[in-house]
Amino acid sequence: MVARDAAPAAAPIGERPGPTRLLLVEDDDGDALLVQELLGEVDAEVQVRRVRSLAEAKPVLTGSECVLLDLGLPDTHELDGLRWLQQHVPEVAVIVLTGLSDEYLGEEAVRTGAQDYLVKGQVDGRLLNRVIRYAVERLRAEEVQRQLREAQIYAEENTRLERGLLPSPVLSDPAVTVAARYAPGGQQMLLGGDFYDVVQAADGWVHVIVGDVCGHGPDEAALGVSMRVAWRTMVFAARPVTEVLTTVDQVFAHERHKPGLFTTMCMLSIDPTRTAGRLYLAGHPPPLLLTADGVRTLDAPVRTPIGIGDGTVWPGVDVRLGARWSVLLYTDGLIEGRVGTKRRCLDVGGLIELIQAAREADPGISTERLLDEVISQVRSLNGGDLDDDLAVLAVTGTGRV
Repeated sequence: MVARDAAPAAAPIGERPGPTRLLLVEDDDGDALLVQELLGEVDAEVQVRRVRSLAEAKPVLTGSECVLLDLGLPDTHELDGLRWLQQHVPEVAVIVLTGLSDEYLGEEAVRTGAQDYLVKGQVDGRLLNRVIRYAVERLRAEEVQRQLREAQIYAEENTRLERGLLPSPVLSDPAVTVAARYAPGGQQMLLGGDFYDVVQAADGWVHVIVGDVCGHGPDEAALGVSMRVAWRTMVFAARPVTEVLTTVDQVFAHERHKPGLFTTMCMLSIDPTRTAGRLYLAGHPPPLLLTADGVRTLDAPVRTPIGIGDGTVWPGVDVRLGARWSVLLYTDGLIEGRVGTKRRCLDVGGLIELIQAAREADPGISTERLLDEVISQVRSLNGGDLDDDLAVLAVTGTGRV
């Protein structure tokens, strides 16, 4: 049925959608009456609201699914009204009405973005009803396709950024193996700025880094990529560690897209004997050393994060690893999740307990399985996905004693 001059009403949740909500913008009373009569003749499921100008249409567009727009309105010129609708309510389908002498405008309107056009005097009820329904469905289909294209582009961009954040280790020593896990945080699964890298230098040292750019999104991810690439380049160039980290700090300072951003970072350099190393921390949680004797933190002097303070000072400490060991480096997303209904977060102590429990339950557990088990437990304690990104890197070695 046709409801003349009726206000739009939302369909109740769970019921079949109601009639198509049509806003007729027509200044001629006779033409407006004809449109309504044609729809009534075919019992069209269309709810019509009529206004006489674009100015009258603007405040009542909300809730409309389709606009039937006369191109001869007193307050618009040719396609100006169509362009205004496209700019301000692109989610509404538009069909234009033209006179016989202006039929070329209808064709131009479709090229400009209207879903269809009709010529006055050449329309019956069935055609009018069909054009309205098809215009609404066509716009919906176009919107779905647009969203799919955007999602594909976004996914491809995230994949490229993720490859930059999480590269393949450059490692030739069979005595050292690497296992890694990465997951973006939050319900929207936005890629963040967590990154890691592993490079074995020509002199036999193995250098490992894990970093966390504060924030989420492609800007932070791109910033993390630029820092990781700068770090790898300097390591390949066999530059001293202090120079490597100073350069990374300089790259960050020049590339960050807004002031106040910072990056926490942990770097471990493992000597050629694979029994010792040197550790550097910049505002980052300490890595964990896993040996047959248990699990403990590897502590070092903690300087301010990258982007804060003097970017040329990098205190480090020598650490003993032992004969058989694993070092777990991670970003704070792993330890900042909630612990059940309690307000406290897991923290480093809680992470150590989870690792110890997993090793006690399965004394021969592999590094890969250990990472999966710990991350699963962290999520379970948090009650679901973590709010922050997490990057976890386990480096396992056998010392040459």
